[in-house]
Amino acid sequence: MQPLRYTLIICICLFSLAGQAQPGRATKWSRDGQAIYSVENGAIVATALKDGQQQVKIPAAQLVPAGGKQPLELKDFAFSPDERQLLVYTNSQRVWRYETRGDYWLLDLESRRLRQLGKTLPPASLMFAKFSPDGRKAAYVSQHNLYMEDLATGEIKQLTQDGSRRLINGTFDWAYEEEFSCRDGFRWSPDSRRIAYWQIDATKIRDFLMIDYTDSIYSFTVPVEYPKAGQSPSACRVGVVDINTAATTWMQVPGDPQQHYIPRMEWVPGKNELILQQLNRKQNHSVLMLCNAASGMAKPLFEESDEAWIDIKSRWNDDDVTGWEWIRNGEAFIWVSEKDGWRHLYTISMKDGKATLITPGEYDVITISRIDEAHRAVYILASPDNATQQYLYRVSIDGKGKPQRITPADQPGTHEYEISPDAAYAIHRFSNHYFYPATEIVHLPGHKSNSGNLAADIKEKAGADKQLEFFTVTTADGVEIGGWMKKPNNFDPAKKYPVVFYVYGEPAGATARDQYGAGRNYLYQGDMAADGYIYVSMDNRGTPLPKGREWRKSIYRKVGVLNARDQAQAATALMQQRPYMDTSRVAVWGWSGGGSMTLNLLFQYPKIYKTGIAIAAVGNQLTYDNIYQERYMGLPQENMEDFVKGSPITYAQHLQGHLLYIHGTGDDNVHYQNAEMLLNELIRHNKLFQFMAYPNRTHGISEGAGTRRHLSSLYTRFLQQYCPPGPR
Repeated sequence: MQPLRYTLIICICLFSLAGQAQPGRATKWSRDGQAIYSVENGAIVATALKDGQQQVKIPAAQLVPAGGKQPLELKDFAFSPDERQLLVYTNSQRVWRYETRGDYWLLDLESRRLRQLGKTLPPASLMFAKFSPDGRKAAYVSQHNLYMEDLATGEIKQLTQDGSRRLINGTFDWAYEEEFSCRDGFRWSPDSRRIAYWQIDATKIRDFLMIDYTDSIYSFTVPVEYPKAGQSPSACRVGVVDINTAATTWMQVPGDPQQHYIPRMEWVPGKNELILQQLNRKQNHSVLMLCNAASGMAKPLFEESDEAWIDIKSRWNDDDVTGWEWIRNGEAFIWVSEKDGWRHLYTISMKDGKATLITPGEYDVITISRIDEAHRAVYILASPDNATQQYLYRVSIDGKGKPQRITPADQPGTHEYEISPDAAYAIHRFSNHYFYPATEIVHLPGHKSNSGNLAADIKEKAGADKQLEFFTVTTADGVEIGGWMKKPNNFDPAKKYPVVFYVYGEPAGATARDQYGAGRNYLYQGDMAADGYIYVSMDNRGTPLPKGREWRKSIYRKVGVLNARDQAQAATALMQQRPYMDTSRVAVWGWSGGGSMTLNLLFQYPKIYKTGIAIAAVGNQLTYDNIYQERYMGLPQENMEDFVKGSPITYAQHLQGHLLYIHGTGDDNVHYQNAEMLLNELIRHNKLFQFMAYPNRTHGISEGAGTRRHLSSLYTRFLQQYCPPGPR
């Protein structure tokens, strides 16, 4: 088969069953690290990293069950450590955000025998199945209990007995999944004799009852164990179960299990020990603990505190909390901390917990891409000079010398890398505001491409989107805010144009990055630039930009206040500088946290914003989950006034402009309750507005025939009616 051009490589991105907990999306490396496996036309194909040549590793015919005619539809797959067996994930079902429940099949590559695992368990009930390190067994979760299956005999052994919807073994409740990215909740020991697992006790968590009116003649409730801000978390503990006796030893982590979190846990290489992270309920004090797997005794190794909050691995490693960054054969590991004001890498000694800084300087590490211990280096993503972009750098694992930029200087924009285990190759993904996302295989550290000349293609497209401009403004508070602006076609600076602001503004995301999609409104039907709108997005303080700890954490206990003030002041400064912006036609819109921001801007700054479209917004911060809201706002029991000040519902009485509020009634994330609370307050003050409820739709409002088309039509018509397009 022919080598792949870089724009086609993207199809090989799949999650590993052994690592990630969101099947079907991350790269799978071959055992020797020289190839990537992917699914094509029902077969598993190996793409050589050296030259891009492809070979069929497993033909589709080997994936046809006995008596069947079609191969299994692969959602994901994983090879055993010796690559003699294949674990196939199929018939996947959605559990909240991701399709993490389904069926697993085992293919013996030597005998070509294909059989289903967990055959006696309910269909599509298995979660996170993975091989033991010795390749002789597999473990998985079904109906909140942990199971082990002998791959030679097919014997299934139930390792936990007490699992239920509210007592969860080997996986997590809604809040852990949503806010910590914790889904896969068990780990095989290196010797394949034990399994460490989380148990989440949600028996004391009140159910939030969503109501389904559409799926039967009689309505019914859908319960979600959902701890609201101010409510104690689900109790959490870690146990180690012996696969022979099914006896569990519980780790003796100190403190009230309902007043702390355990977002990470792994085995220590070569030892009968676990290492885990404990966070207090406020998430501003972190303790790394070593736990003896036999006795359960726990002792602290490394502690740190922050006046605001401490980010966990999912925030600086692409939403992945699995694995531990070991070096020196387990004698130390790499840790990320902001304790010196920047997000930096430290080596932590397993002997005494001593932390040694290895990335000094006034810049942030965005993510760790690969530890290349053989060459005494760590590959990181960073962007010291432009917070809207990101590039690959190589730093010394010893902390010596300056960071070396690996991404070529002639490729401005946003870069992502998945680096092979031996750090010899990387899947490189790139885009910027004018360049459509491209993917290629590059050789490291020289960044030599296997395929087309990406730099030349970027240069050829440079300036293609002449209407889009990146800018900075300084607010009345002296804060420099960056953003992008897309000007209309046939722009005439002597005329005045309506302005539409796209906002988010909370710690979970940034909107004004230099990547493909900047300047494009995915909900607008048609072309905003052709219709005569100026489209703007800006990132305020508190957004997760590589601009230092103070930038990100100044929002602590001020969500809904500081971020809204930054946006309003930046909009004012921008419109003062740009007389072609029509201050009588100013609209703002956003989704989720951006919906909350939209409401706060429309209510708190009615002289600036005349029209707002808020989708799936948190109207009252006390209705949102405790892990997210308490991380950024503290505990309502201690500072209730901050929750009140930051909630849009507090300011609803000040609405003067035009509001379209949209919410899905089946939203398990930001509950529909927010909409009805806000509607009541608007009604109480005789405020007129428009409202659209999407029946039984979740937070993404995507389910059901015609939903997105209808949402887009509604959005566009409202915007055009109340913030008319075109120059004046």
